[in-house]
Amino acid sequence: MKVLVLACGNPLRGDDGVGLVLARHAEEWAAERGRAVKVQTQMQWTPELAEEIAAAHAVVFLDCAVDLAPGEICAREVGAAGDLPPASHHLDAAELLALARGLYGREPRRAVALTIGAAHLGMGEGLSVEVEAALPEARALLEQTLKDCLKD
Repeated sequence: MKVLVLACGNPLRGDDGVGLVLARHAEEWAAERGRAVKVQTQMQWTPELAEEIAAAHAVVFLDCAVDLAPGEICAREVGAAGDLPPASHHLDAAELLALARGLYGREPRRAVALTIGAAHLGMGEGLSVEVEAALPEARALLEQTLKDCLKD
């Protein structure tokens, strides 16, 4: 598998579902172009993903962020955490990369986290006005990231 897209979020918790919205866009983009992109969505990232991460050429992580201003978009390269993470049912991108390296002796050549700052994480469906407004730019950045990962 060339590129693995991992999105997490809960569509019943407002902006927490933005990773899933971006994942649908990645699926459509890849299908239209016949690209080697596998998209997976989950409520949270779990240790079971380490095997697929180890097998991928590149990984793109999609999620909301609480450390960014609402609607702010961030795409950053991610490296593996220094040590194997403690046993947990929820891991972040760096911990998943460390787990892939620790268990399978391999990690992707490239890993990118694309996040959007959340305005609302309470109960309820639908994205906030800030996150909704950021989607066109986030989709364009996701497409460019996928193109770059497929070139490598």
